[in-house]
Amino acid sequence: MARNRIASGIVMVPCVLLGAAFLSTAIWGDAASGNRSLAIGIGSLLLFAGLLSLAIQGGSPEAETNDDPTEQSP
Repeated sequence: MARNRIASGIVMVPCVLLGAAFLSTAIWGDAASGNRSLAIGIGSLLLFAGLLSLAIQGGSPEAETNDDPTEQSP
């Protein structure tokens, strides 16, 4: 199955943004003093998941074939 680039972008952007928000709150926020380790853990996990969805290689272009005869040019 080929990699869906739109779906990986939909996963990547919110994960990276939320991960950065959690990490920045843990580092610079005074309100997160009691839950600093939890915020660092959640932020790191989200950031890792977002970057992993960007880094995972999809199927090769040779594997994708056009089996629909209506879309093939003569």
